[in-house]
Amino acid sequence: MSEKHSEECPEECPEQETHVCGGCCCGAGENEKPETGEKDAERCESDESGSGKFESEESGSEEFEFEEPVEAGAEEVEGENQEKITVTTSMDLQGTHFLYTQATEKSLKTLDYDYKRCNGCGICVEICPTKALELGPIHEIATGLDAPPVMMDLDKCTFCRMCANLCPVHAISFEAVGEVPDENQYPKYDTYVHINEKCLPCLLCEGACPQDAIEVEFTFPKKEEIAPFKEGVKGEIEIDTEKCNFCGICARFCDAFLLLEREPTPENPVPFEQLLVDEDKCDYCVLCQDICPEEAIKVKGERPCEAPKVEGNVKVDELKCTQCARCQAVCPYEAVDLQKPMEGELSLIDVNLKECDPQGCRGCFNVCPSNLWYVPTDPEDPRKIAFAEDYCTYCGACVKACHLGAIKVERSDVHHTEIPDTPWATQWRDAIESLKTGVRKGVDHAVFRETETLKAQKFMGIEPPCTDEETLAVVQAKIDSLMPVLKSARVRKLWETDSSEKTTEAVKKKMES
Repeated sequence: MSEKHSEECPEECPEQETHVCGGCCCGAGENEKPETGEKDAERCESDESGSGKFESEESGSEEFEFEEPVEAGAEEVEGENQEKITVTTSMDLQGTHFLYTQATEKSLKTLDYDYKRCNGCGICVEICPTKALELGPIHEIATGLDAPPVMMDLDKCTFCRMCANLCPVHAISFEAVGEVPDENQYPKYDTYVHINEKCLPCLLCEGACPQDAIEVEFTFPKKEEIAPFKEGVKGEIEIDTEKCNFCGICARFCDAFLLLEREPTPENPVPFEQLLVDEDKCDYCVLCQDICPEEAIKVKGERPCEAPKVEGNVKVDELKCTQCARCQAVCPYEAVDLQKPMEGELSLIDVNLKECDPQGCRGCFNVCPSNLWYVPTDPEDPRKIAFAEDYCTYCGACVKACHLGAIKVERSDVHHTEIPDTPWATQWRDAIESLKTGVRKGVDHAVFRETETLKAQKFMGIEPPCTDEETLAVVQAKIDSLMPVLKSARVRKLWETDSSEKTTEAVKKKMES
């Protein structure tokens, strides 16, 4: 972009949504589709290179026209090398995926929104530079309503990919083909889960992952492949439960071991609770003792061969992983290196917790991708609800799901890749900063109206009415005599079934008697 062009279209553009020049920072500087609104759009005059031109309604143009840049070596002739670009948008629903597309003769962009994976954190809504996204009734959705947490106004969307790059649960993906900027021109979360050389591997991380994002593949042979079972062999086997960490290697190696599973909880994310041995299937080969990394198995028997080396691979699905750190918490060998998308603090607002019903509501439980919420079971613990903050990714979905406003998330840092020096860098920088501050700059859509302040009126006291004590005593006596009659079941039934005249007569007789 030339210096002349950047001066005519400053970064702090009051009509960012209506501009289509590369100098604007609405997040869609590379996009071909503008929006005009009700007022005439400002004109972005082309520079010597023919960088762009937008015709206002005053000029009589009803189409969006752009001057294509003259390629190097091409002859610059007025009226030539100009092309009208047609932009079409569409939406389709495939299963749980909303597919939004924007197509031109030169590019095709697709936003894939999986509403079932979306947890309603609202980050995409808060950072969208054109206010094209709207948050739905998150509390109702969190407690059972089947509806998309986020809806898009396709007429406003510029396909800037900001929502996709900054979605912490990967509910939105972006694909583009054709003449579009490289994806490295846009920042994204700088997150990772690396399995280092300390990994054996074992089964703990796979079972603890709440998103089923980890797959463990063992490559060493099983026991029956190298030492087939021998019947009638005598021996002894013992498991030291104090040393056993439920890594599961012995259970993967030999069918004589049975590892009992349990549901991981925030208080205890270990996915297993007991290791059993079926001695009817054991021939006391001693190989399990040799492969146990904790020396928790002792066997008295005859070793038929050398034990295999424990080997395998651990695969992490980056599209499922939310960097909750449960795998890191359960790994006994410090084999997981991890960086979350954001850092911060999760807290409860005690004054709003009085009406909290975690067993009945469970809104925060249902939307949390880390499954960190729990109800304390210790009778001495006075808390209604608690959380394990070590697993928090600070997405803020629980804040949106709580109808009592009893949850607070404060972000102190956002881990992201470098923001390249591009025309749209300002908006990306502000969007990332707003994740920490909660204040999103950009187009101000507020409508201001002058209002008249009402003056405070003088308080006029109301005098109580005069009461005749004698009359009041007579009325009270009649009320006292009537109350026992009204408590009668027969009288109440008469009021419901018979006419008011008959009932009144019956009440009078009852009072006289």
